[in-house]
Amino acid sequence: MSARWSRSAALLLASAVALLASGCGIRGTSVPVDAGAAPSRASCRAPESERAAEGMSRVSVRIYLLCSSRVLSVSRTTRLGDGKTSQEPVRVAQALLEQLRLPPTAAEAAAGFTTAVEDWVEISGPAKDDPDNALRLSRPPEEIQSLALAQIVCTLADTTVAGDDGKVVLGGPDSQRDPLKAYQCTEEMRRNPMIAVNSGVLVS
Repeated sequence: MSARWSRSAALLLASAVALLASGCGIRGTSVPVDAGAAPSRASCRAPESERAAEGMSRVSVRIYLLCSSRVLSVSRTTRLGDGKTSQEPVRVAQALLEQLRLPPTAAEAAAGFTTAVEDWVEISGPAKDDPDNALRLSRPPEEIQSLALAQIVCTLADTTVAGDDGKVVLGGPDSQRDPLKAYQCTEEMRRNPMIAVNSGVLVS
């Protein structure tokens, strides 16, 4: 058999294989393709809060964490009141901020929750001449990551820390240079927390 005939037979065989592959719905490719792992989706379903140990005098609170570019509420337990009955709103704010700084629990992480509130973020009560419901952050709100600010605002909005209108009054550490602003946890902010940093309204 001549070399020319061998080449022709090889070409016919290759064509037949390609035809069979196309008939089976398989698209031919010249290079191997690694599709990688199958994509996973965060459920963003808030897990039940862990049961408090007996005798610990712990209560349930709600904080806002990040999931799929939104802020969503989850339930936690803490030793301090939930803001509805506590006599010291500043302590409530500090306890809730501490919860926001903690890493997500295993169940929260499995559902896709994260937090953007860093350890250095602290909160204190009103400065001299501030309204009674004002809170001072360790940095001006404009210098805090918008995602973290949205978490803070939405977490505090449903407590006695907020005013009757649900607005949270925040300012930076320097009462002379950092004006107070009122923030509101709107549906738009929960869907798009990136707007939080520019949503404050100056308090006169």
